[in-house]
Amino acid sequence: MRHSERHRTDRIGWLRAAVLGANDGIVSTASLLLGVSSAHATHSDVLIAGVAGLVAGAMSMAAGEYVSVQSQADTEKADLALEHTELQSDPSGEHKELAALYIERGLDPAMAKEVAAQLMAHDAIGAHARDELGISENLRARPIQAAMASAGSFAFGAALPLLTATITPEASLIPVVSGTSLVFLAGLGALAAGAGGASVMTGAMRVTLWGALAMGLTAGVGTLFGAAG
Repeated sequence: MRHSERHRTDRIGWLRAAVLGANDGIVSTASLLLGVSSAHATHSDVLIAGVAGLVAGAMSMAAGEYVSVQSQADTEKADLALEHTELQSDPSGEHKELAALYIERGLDPAMAKEVAAQLMAHDAIGAHARDELGISENLRARPIQAAMASAGSFAFGAALPLLTATITPEASLIPVVSGTSLVFLAGLGALAAGAGGASVMTGAMRVTLWGALAMGLTAGVGTLFGAAG
């Protein structure tokens, strides 16, 4: 019976996209709300800006993630095509190449040659993709999945400060939105760190610090423009 074991690397692709999207959603939308509010805009104008920021940000995240991951997928596809051609034109050379990799990893030459021969007999392109190119099924580039995860997580993150601003009176919008957004960021950082096996406290502090910096700078810009107006 095959022992099934789950590793954190199995989820690193979608986890990275989801955390990045949610983090950007909270930081950018909260910063936008604070900046517009600091410029003495009306409550309705602040909310309109927040909704526009949510939609634009989600689409931008989806497009950027898709283009980035699709480029990776194209590179993987080209490498696999080249490897397939080499396997057809020079199988002996590819066997030696694979065996050399196993020797570098600690197998004795005879064992390395036997392992390479058996793996190539079973799935030659799979063996070379995994051990020579570093491409495995778990870590393959998935552009659509990454784009959807980024857009969805951004929208979710952006909705948190936006909903907070919706139910918060205009007079207390700045302290309430900034405070709750920092709490949201701390929770997100802790969740991401815990899922990835890193320090929860470090993850929470890192995300919160950068979020506070972004919101502070944007609020400062809004204040300057409000004073100038």
